[in-house]
Formats: sequence, structure tokens, C-alpha cells
Amino acid sequence: SVPIPNRLQDRHNDVAFAPAQGFTNSPDTDPSLAGNRSWGYEIIQRAKTSDIGLDLVASQTLATEEQLETLMRNVVAGGKKWSQLSGFQRSEKLHAVGVALEANRGRLIEVSMAEAGKTLDQADTEISEAVDFAHYYAERAAELDSIDGAKPKPFGVSVITPPWNFPIAIPAGGVLAALAAGSAVIFKPAGATARCGAVLAAIIAETIEADVFAPIQISESGLGKQLLSHPDVNQVILTGGYETAQLFKTFRPDMRLLAETSGKNAIMVTESADYDLAAKDIAYSAFGHAGQKCSASSIVILVGSAAKSKRFRRQLEDAVTSLHVGHPDDPKTQMGPMIDAPTGKLLEGLTVLERGEKWLVKPAQLDETGKLWSPGVRYHVRPNSKSHKTEYFGPVLSVMTAPNLEAAIALQNAVDYGLTSGIHSLDQVEINTWLKGIQAGNLYVNRGITGAIVQRQPFGGWKRSSVGPSTKAGGPNYILSLTQWASAEATSDAEILNKQVNELLASAATTELSEQDLESLVRSAKSDQQVLSEVFETSTDPSGLASERNVLRYFRSDCVIRIESDATEVETLRAVSLQLLLGNGQISAASLPDKAIALLKRSGAQVLIEDHQSFAARTVASPTRVRWIGGDQLRASTDLFGNCDVAVYDHSPTESGRIELLPFFKEQAVTVTGHRFGTPVKFVQELAI
Repeated sequence: SVPIPNRLQDRHNDVAFAPAQGFTNSPDTDPSLAGNRSWGYEIIQRAKTSDIGLDLVASQTLATEEQLETLMRNVVAGGKKWSQLSGFQRSEKLHAVGVALEANRGRLIEVSMAEAGKTLDQADTEISEAVDFAHYYAERAAELDSIDGAKPKPFGVSVITPPWNFPIAIPAGGVLAALAAGSAVIFKPAGATARCGAVLAAIIAETIEADVFAPIQISESGLGKQLLSHPDVNQVILTGGYETAQLFKTFRPDMRLLAETSGKNAIMVTESADYDLAAKDIAYSAFGHAGQKCSASSIVILVGSAAKSKRFRRQLEDAVTSLHVGHPDDPKTQMGPMIDAPTGKLLEGLTVLERGEKWLVKPAQLDETGKLWSPGVRYHVRPNSKSHKTEYFGPVLSVMTAPNLEAAIALQNAVDYGLTSGIHSLDQVEINTWLKGIQAGNLYVNRGITGAIVQRQPFGGWKRSSVGPSTKAGGPNYILSLTQWASAEATSDAEILNKQVNELLASAATTELSEQDLESLVRSAKSDQQVLSEVFETSTDPSGLASERNVLRYFRSDCVIRIESDATEVETLRAVSLQLLLGNGQISAASLPDKAIALLKRSGAQVLIEDHQSFAARTVASPTRVRWIGGDQLRASTDLFGNCDVAVYDHSPTESGRIELLPFFKEQAVTVTGHRFGTPVKFVQELAI
């Protein structure tokens, strides 16, 4: 008898539903199945002449200040009601949104192809990501009310300003995360993909009330500035260029801006790499969606003898020139058009070589619109050149060389950004060296560096790839950063192991602190101890795949503590206790008890007693993260708050180690392919992750 097939997916007959037991990723469309291919061809045909979303754009357009003010009043009122819902109640609504997004997969793909030039495969995976965001943030919303030692105090209004390159997944992620955190949302889609945003918004609006979720289309140069600087807007979530984040800060320097920004990402190829696999992954990572991804590989660094390998050079050239370049209405298309005809730095990157450079693959304009270009690969790119440091955001790849792995790591770390990075190597020592030295938020080993999946590879970068007090999208900490917090009694019974912390608590007992404050300090210290060991000193792989390791790990950040003169004594000692537990670091204060100063210095911390003007001036000159405790004196420093290189964490102190330790750690997601042609690679489980 003929066995029953294992793969039964048919998009014609899909029934959307929420995960029954915890989060699971939404499957992409399997093109090997005949029913799915038929479904895909139907979408391609519709997309050729589709006007889907045009009517919605018109209905969501605001033209006057009066319309904007009316909307703001309604959303502020709606936000108050939404914030009163429990995390579980919000969770149910977000799961319903996820079901609606899945049910509308075909419509969302259609508008993405018609307006954004997405190919079917690129659009399909983006819809999966949007569905995943809905269900993942629904699960995290249900957990908010049980954070030990803290209670969420949602922001009233969040504005979501996404980019055009992922017009469905990124706006869905920002909108749904803010809703999960208890905030009302104003959603302003990118102008170039207004129809995509409008269709997405209409689907979300089937579940979320109009005074809680308000999609709008407005002029970016007119009402856009007024919206972002509006006093009733509590936070702005941006995905876009670093320069855009800087512009937003000029509108309102004290804006609470959380942004995922630019990337200048590299894949290293060592002499121990599988050159065939490396060439394939590089071509896909560099030229998927015409290189218009912040995670795209725009640099290849050939290490050691790989730099002289004629075989690798041939394989890379073949992989790139074999890409089928065309419009989305051609099912064979692997690289589609750009969103607009290139200008400025991108046009220069596609047409002008710098000194010593040569084209391995010369790009060429392929149509009259100027949007469709063949991909380009520049060879012999020099360190610190434009090709090395500039984010072109298009289909151009720069190839550099390094004599050894340490020099290659230095080349990658020399850029201002730290979003994604990859290595192709079959040597365990090389991979461990690279994992230890690279400065980026998402690392990939022996695979492509684009296409991060919710929970599996939480997404967000280091350095100028991230702005503000944010955390990784699609990860366990993201919605924690989108709400304010009030203190609650922590319940940890962990033993306080740090000697200096115990001495501080003993000293505090001899002061005039109330018994209530002393008990709060002890509970806080226990919570810090437990969370440090169970969360921030532990690597996790929640997906647990057999074929791939996906590890979320933490590194100490450069966060400094600033305690203002009007901070209470218990707030001051709470911060000192935290710094003692962490050891090395910097703490700045208007004043501190002598005993606290002595303990801090003994723990290895740097102690600076200074006024807020001195602190602000010094911090602007040497950007960092700041855990700010106290009143509003520092907020008057527009140089500090308007600086995109300074992230300020200013929530009220809580007893929760889960909340208080977060600014002091950077997240890093590491993905390692665990097999070769289906055979497990033993050393992958032994890597130091």
C-alpha cells in the first residue's frame, strides 16, 4: 500500500489557530507541495494588477492638526482602558490577531509583492514572522503580571514608525509588543509601503479597538514631526537608519526612543570552510530582497589562504551570477527590484570603485525604472574605505582580506554598527575564537545571516545598531523594556552570597532606615542574586532543535549608575547593593555614605562624587548606558538625552532583579548549524556558548 504522506500542508484549505500549549513558530509555505504551488501562482497573478489597500490608505489619512489632536485625545482615553486589562486579557486578544494574520496570509503576500517588490518566498516568510510576533508577545503578555518584585505601569501612548523593507513583520512586531505591554498604539507606516501598512492595520483592527490601535497616514515632514513631539506620546519605537533616530531626537530631545537601526554586516570565510556552502550562504545573505535588509551581508572577509583561493572566487562569482534577477511576477525570480531607483551613496556603491578595487561581478541597471539591478561584488576592498564602513542598503557586496582570524575580527569590529555577523569554518578553535571576539547582537555559524526567527533568534544589535533602552525583538526581554515599573515585594528566598552586599545590609541596619525599608533591601538583594545566576549568567536554547543550536546569552554592558541628590536613602542603597553584586563598573552620585564608598571600591567599582552637570558633560563625551535614579535635574541636559549613543534607564527602582539587572547586560543570539548534509557535527555541542 502507498504510505500516507507526512507533509499535508495546503494553503487553499488552511485553518488558522493559536498554539495550544505555549509558543510554536508558524510554518512557512512548503513549495514542494502541488496545492501550495497552485496557491502561490494565484497570488502572483493577482499581484500583477492588484490595487489592494488603496482605499484603506485614503481612509486612514490625516490632513490637519485638528484631526491629529482629536485622534490623540481618543487614543489617550483608550490607552487608559487598555492598561487596566490584565496581561492575560491582552494575551487573548493578541492570539486572536495572530489567527487573523495567518488567515490573511495570501492577502498580505499579495500587497507585499504589488507594492514592495517582494518575491513570493521573501513575502511568505515575513508573514510567518508577523504571526509569530502575535503569538509570542501574547505569551509574554500573560507573564507580565507575575514578574517577581515589580508591577507593570504601562505607558499611555506608543508611536510605531517602521521601515519599508519589511512592511508587514516589523510593524506587526512593534505594534503587538507595545499592545502586549499595555500601551495604546499609533501606527504610522512607511510612506513607500503605505498600502502594506494599511492592510496589516485593517487586520489588526478586527480585534483591537479603534481608540487603542490607531493606524494613520500622514506627511512625514508636516504632521509627522508634530506627532513625534506631541506631549501625550510616551515612547517611540523606530526601525530605520541611525540618522533617522538622530533626526527624531532633534524633534524632542527627551523622547523615549527605542530603535533598531543600521547594520554593516560581515561573513568571514576561513581556510577550513566549506567554500561551496559559504558561497551559497553569502549570495543569499547579500542579495535577498536586493540587499535591502538591515541584517544583509555587505562584507565578506576572506581569512588566510582563503583570500588566495581561486576556487572560492569562482564559486562566489557563480553563486551571484546564477541568481535569477527579475520582477516578482516571475516565479523564478530570486532577487527582485529595489524600492526606488538608487541615488546618493547606494548609486555610488553600484557604480564607482575606490582605489585598488575591482569588480568580480559588475552590477548593471536592467530596466527603465532604474529599480531593477543585477548584483555587484567588489574585490580588493581596503580597510577603512567607504566600502568597508558605509551601509549601502542595496545589492552590492564588498570582499576584504585578512591575514588571520584576529585581524578579520578587528576589521568587522571597526565599523560603527554591530547587528549581525557570520563565519564559515569547520574548525572548533576558530569558531570559539570568533564567538569570543565579535561585537554584534546576532551571530551565525555555517549558515546565512538573515531571516531571524522569533524566539529562535531574537533580533537586535550592539553599538549604533541599537538606540535607547531597548532589548531584542522576538526575545524574552522585549516587552519588559516597553513598560514602566512600580515596586512590589519580591519573594525570592535565595541566599545572598556576596560578602560586600551582606556588609552593606548589616551597615544599613544600624542607620535610621525603617524596618520596612530594611526588609525591602534584603528582598531586593535576594532577588538580584537569584536572577543573576538563573537568567543573566545562564545561556538558553528554548527552541531545542536537533539540527541547529540557537543560544541566547548575556554579556556585561557598560552601564553606569547615576544617583541624584533627591534620591531617597533606600533607593541609594538599593543601587549600591546592585553595583556591589556586579563588581566592576562605575557609579556616580551627588553623595554616598562613607561605608558604601568603601565597600564599592573594595568590590572593584569606580566611584565618582559629582553634580549632575559634571556627570552629563562627561557621559556625553564617552557614550554609554545610564541607570538613572532620582529626580528630573538630569533631564534638563538635552546634550545627554538627545544623544542617540546614550541609553537612559529611568524607571523607578523596584525589588525585582529581573528588571533592575536588565540594563547591565547585553543580549547576544548565537545560531550554529549542527549538521553537515544531515550528519550531526559532534563539536557543535562542545562550543563555548
